[in-house]
Amino acid sequence: MTSSFTPDTIGNINNYLKTANTLFSENYPGVSPERQPVHTVYGGAHIFKEGTALKMGIGATSHMNTYAPNFVEFAKILQLKGHDLIPNSQADISDLEDYFASESSTRKEEHGAYFAYTVYQRILEKLSREAVEDFRIDFEDGYGNRPDEEEDNHAISAAKEVAKGMASNSLPPFIGIRIKPLTEEQKNRAIRTLDIFVSTLSEKTSGILPNNFVVTIPKVTIPEHVTAIVQLFEILEEKTELASESLKLELMIETPQSILDNNGNSALPSLVKASDGRCTGAHFGVYDYTASTNITAEYQSLTHPNCDFARHMMQVALGGTGVRLSDGATNIMPVGPHRPTDGNPLTDSQLEENKMVVHNAWRLNFNNVFHSLKHGYYQGWDLHPSHLPLRYAAVYSFFLEGLSSQSVRLKSFMGKAAQATLIGDVFDDAATGQALLNYFLQGISCGAILEKDVEKTGLTLDEIRTRSFKKILEGRQS
Repeated sequence: MTSSFTPDTIGNINNYLKTANTLFSENYPGVSPERQPVHTVYGGAHIFKEGTALKMGIGATSHMNTYAPNFVEFAKILQLKGHDLIPNSQADISDLEDYFASESSTRKEEHGAYFAYTVYQRILEKLSREAVEDFRIDFEDGYGNRPDEEEDNHAISAAKEVAKGMASNSLPPFIGIRIKPLTEEQKNRAIRTLDIFVSTLSEKTSGILPNNFVVTIPKVTIPEHVTAIVQLFEILEEKTELASESLKLELMIETPQSILDNNGNSALPSLVKASDGRCTGAHFGVYDYTASTNITAEYQSLTHPNCDFARHMMQVALGGTGVRLSDGATNIMPVGPHRPTDGNPLTDSQLEENKMVVHNAWRLNFNNVFHSLKHGYYQGWDLHPSHLPLRYAAVYSFFLEGLSSQSVRLKSFMGKAAQATLIGDVFDDAATGQALLNYFLQGISCGAILEKDVEKTGLTLDEIRTRSFKKILEGRQS
């Protein structure tokens, strides 16, 4: 059969498609395979020290020991899977803990309470090893408006503490600063703080930034805010010892104008494009956003339908771009209303009221984080050490509940994909395979999933560590 298309026609069409496909791939490189922290903890710049993260871990562990000294209480408060199968008597609880802790217990995973025990133990381990994954030294809402001289001094002292933390290896794996917004009222203060902090840090470290350092830009509404920051970054990199393009930024999406521009188009792509490749994340600000949409304070919450709309818009606009999304925080602190004064211990009724308040706040925090996870947001904000156990409880429950089914799915998928060829349908399937792989990478990086759990997928640890489904497949086919 004679083709209706000449070689020149096919060549022109192929070149046309190649150009378009290449541009698409540049704009949508896909989900970043690098580690994403499960949270960002914000703390005022005036109180930041090199050991802040370690101190928060100690505080979070003490909080757990006070309000849930064993896995049974913790599971029943949060209604973790299998909580209704756990005994109530202390003797039975002790026997169960000994059984789960014993290396010789071969069928303990089949016990209905083992899930809750595992979550609890992994939280305690995480708090002792790496309680804070990402910390943002805050010069905005968590800091307030102060005299210029005072903020100047705090910018210097915070930079010096970061330098100390780099030398002592005591910083979290992700860290950065949040400056004030680039509004007319506060732009000069924001620029000055950025200059002082970065210049001081570069001077103390000979131009070396901490791993995964980022500058958070709050209340971004127009591309010019981002363009201005990029210009400032370029000047700082030129005037200091910092490497070119080493400074990165993340956007805070806190207003309706950050979602839709004045033409009714999505504002997010233009904001990211203005970053000239420096934008690593977009963080949703729950309370500023709900206030901007006239939601009264009583009904402002992370789970409000207005927030779901904004989150979904962020997902649609930035999906596949490599920009990581983060949800907001729960502003209810799990802290009791009563504290000892003048050395007088609390009464029984005060202790009971404290417990009730804390446990109610725990449930709210846990449910909010789980809401984010179900909506595809694997990172959020935490504001206090007491938030950390609930963050990890929700994250670990989320990953462990799906571990068995996802292991079977990935193992089955690998079996089918390994029989395909790179010319066939593998690249169509690669997105699904990478999504399954990312599930395990995220779970492992935060401590929810242990490396030994990966064996159930049929993958080796070396394959997992490539972080690329395509590379795994190519390795098996070769």
